[in-house]
Amino acid sequence: MQVEVVMPKMGESIQEGKVLRWAKKVGERVDKDETILEISTDKVDSEIPSPVGGILAKIIVPENETVAVGTVIAMIETDASAAKIETASVAQPTPKREEKTSGVELAPSPVSVAARPVPVQDIPTRRSDGQRFYSPLVRTIAKKEGVSVMELDQIPGSGSQGRVTKSDLLAYLNNRGAHVAAAPAAKIDFSVHRVDEKELSRKYPAPRYQIVSMDNVQQKMAEHMVRSVHTSPHVQAIDEVDLSAIVAYRAGYAEEFERKEGFKLTYTPFFCDAVVRALKEFPIVNCSVEGDKIIQKRFINLGMAVAAPSGLIVPNIKNADERNFIGLARAVNDIATRTRNKKLKPEEIQEGTFTITNYGVFGNIIGIPIINQPQVAILGIGALKKRPVVITDESGNDMIGIRSMAYFTLSFDHRIIDGAIGGQFLAKVKSNLEHFNFSQTK
Repeated sequence: MQVEVVMPKMGESIQEGKVLRWAKKVGERVDKDETILEISTDKVDSEIPSPVGGILAKIIVPENETVAVGTVIAMIETDASAAKIETASVAQPTPKREEKTSGVELAPSPVSVAARPVPVQDIPTRRSDGQRFYSPLVRTIAKKEGVSVMELDQIPGSGSQGRVTKSDLLAYLNNRGAHVAAAPAAKIDFSVHRVDEKELSRKYPAPRYQIVSMDNVQQKMAEHMVRSVHTSPHVQAIDEVDLSAIVAYRAGYAEEFERKEGFKLTYTPFFCDAVVRALKEFPIVNCSVEGDKIIQKRFINLGMAVAAPSGLIVPNIKNADERNFIGLARAVNDIATRTRNKKLKPEEIQEGTFTITNYGVFGNIIGIPIINQPQVAILGIGALKKRPVVITDESGNDMIGIRSMAYFTLSFDHRIIDGAIGGQFLAKVKSNLEHFNFSQTK
């Protein structure tokens, strides 16, 4: 009996994945939940476990090929006594009816759209030209409202890679009956365009030059950053924070903490705790923007930039506002470890509401980070350095002291966060760190 392995769903906004590496070869045994392949989507590389145990009978999608979510990418023979194992094939799988085999629910293969007109109910998530994706929700609304494929193709999309969102479609429907249609907004292409390598080779001849293609993560990062700068008017506020008390506390408590928890106490949980407390007081910094609407988030999913082997990844500590200091410390250690080991769950990079990036680990003292869309702010943390500073005692007398200092930079979206709010938020983070309540760490 054969079971289909499909490209997994990596989140509502992600409709495709790239096969990076097959961990097993055709004919090899694979156990249930054992890593069978590694895929890349958006900004995360993930190791995908096998849904069942058996023999890898067929690899349908080869390495370095990108396919839509739900596409059958391999077949596993659950009967180990099967005499014949099919060789690898790159052919597109034949559509099958939805069925269940050995308790594993199998998704139907995607159906290509021909060049002829098609009814909306037959629109697949991915068009045959690979250029436009429509979510199930958009397709359902389009079908209900009688929106044709041609109409959908003309609607400017504000989603990732120009995809049409629910808001885009509803806005179009609201203006659909107008006698004079407004000129469509110019569509901006943020994608990284493929360049003719032969032409480049003539322009940059070897051996003086070497031409290297961007990998999947680099391409997605490039698109995401260009889109962010275009979307949000970035403003920055910078403050210096005295971390001397935290440095002294950590030095004295680190050994006991590691003995209790089984991992080292870093500065990151202190930063996370201070940010979460500030976000609770300034919820506008935890919002997002869609058109003329502000989307208020009644939860805090705290993003934490991690330098992984494949590039910078921003997993989220979900519901960080519900965690105490120890809970944050455990989450930071767990996410950082699994990110570096490529064990990160796809949903853990989704729905972040605020991001922290610590470029200080590389020795950089000041940085100007770019907002991680669709968020409206990001906090950058510089290197911790001992510096001479002016200290005022309780009597108002000034003196020079050696303190452990760090520069914090807040980049924020000036569409909804003005300088006063941005400055007050950063000042609150500073205050939370300089007057940290160490009793909560026990």
